Amino acid sequence: MRLAPRSLFSRLVLVLLGGLVVAQLLSFGIHMHERGEALSQASGMQAAQRIADIVNLLDPLDSAERRRIVRVFSAPPLAISLDQPPLHTRDRDAEDSARSALFGAMLRRFLGEGRPAAVAVRAGQAAAPMARPMPGFMKPGPHAPWMHFESEPGLSFVAQVRLNDETLVTFDSRRPSQTAGWPYRLLLSLAVLLAAVIAVSLVAVRWATRPLNALADAADELGKNIDRAPIPEEGPLEVARAARAFNTMQARLARNIHERTATLAAMSHDLKTPVTRLRLRAELLDDGELKKKIAQDLEEMESMLHATLDFMRGVESSEQARPLDLMALLESLQADAEEVGGRVALQGSTSRPCIGRPQALKRCLGNLIDNALKYGKSATILVEDDSNRLVIRVQDQGPGIPAQELERVFEPFYRIEGSRSRDTGGTGLGLSIARNIAQLHGGTLSLRNIQNGGVEAVLTLPR
Repeated sequence: MRLAPRSLFSRLVLVLLGGLVVAQLLSFGIHMHERGEALSQASGMQAAQRIADIVNLLDPLDSAERRRIVRVFSAPPLAISLDQPPLHTRDRDAEDSARSALFGAMLRRFLGEGRPAAVAVRAGQAAAPMARPMPGFMKPGPHAPWMHFESEPGLSFVAQVRLNDETLVTFDSRRPSQTAGWPYRLLLSLAVLLAAVIAVSLVAVRWATRPLNALADAADELGKNIDRAPIPEEGPLEVARAARAFNTMQARLARNIHERTATLAAMSHDLKTPVTRLRLRAELLDDGELKKKIAQDLEEMESMLHATLDFMRGVESSEQARPLDLMALLESLQADAEEVGGRVALQGSTSRPCIGRPQALKRCLGNLIDNALKYGKSATILVEDDSNRLVIRVQDQGPGIPAQELERVFEPFYRIEGSRSRDTGGTGLGLSIARNIAQLHGGTLSLRNIQNGGVEAVLTLPR
């Protein structure tokens, strides 16, 4: 999913909080439904009890006394009338039928089974008319002289009961509007619960993903220092197993690299003796031209041996990183190149010292400058510094490199076809060593062709 967060921490938090919010909304909906049903039942029971009491009061009275009592008791939320026609049977939906049946059962329980009564439940209708106006509670209706209550949305329980003398009494009881309001205490409780679960989720997810972050940092650091300390094998079982496997892998890699370095160092040491012996024997030759060719071959062999050892030292440098003045290092390399006739221009400056391995960076930058002088006749060094990174560009004015070869030239011992010659020399390890040193410092090294001719090597180091 494109909109899904990238980090494991964010995804776990999103899933947990999303599920919690959905569960809270469903719980709130169920509560509101059950609360409405409970309020309706409670209101209906209260209304049924009051209606039964009024019926028992009106039953023994005469007509005039009944009307006087009706005027007294007819007040919101209960309207009473002695002049309404009988309730007509009409089609009702299942919900209204269930409410009517429930209200009728409660009313008959309070009235007694022998008392005839008709009931109905209406939604969003005005209360029944009453005999006289009640200031503050009623307004004139459309059919004078009857007066009606203010119409409010909600449930209206309507009941008609016949007295012993066949008088029909109509009761219209509306549930009080305040009982249908929002349950603010419940909302506050849900909000507190949601906030507490969010806080616990954040802590729990952070606690669970912290070992993974440590493992990722260790993997990133492994490319810079193969001999770094093993990561702690702790945390959840799966993370501890991953850390143990990572430490085992690191130990195997370090052992293989050390063995390869030791092998190459031993070979280099052993080859020095026969090379020296051949050099001495070449000096005894009378043929000057043959002696010169043998001497050149021996110099090339020694150069290859030294370059190979430099390549291995660049991979597993034991030099400690420390603050260094990079501009002073570049100026030193510039002076060394100019002493042997090279043309090197230096532009830009650094704002503060950088952290690095001095000898390794000197070898890296020296290789880049040597390549620029060897193939491009001159070198221009551009320094760009900001708060996040340090960029050093080494440009030459040579013929450039084919686009498909820009990455291959970083492979050990790889040379562009036809470039190995007596004039340029080299073993094809200079750029490999330079890139290894850049990666050892957590940086990058890349090549690109310049539009007006030449190649630019871009060394980027983190601040």
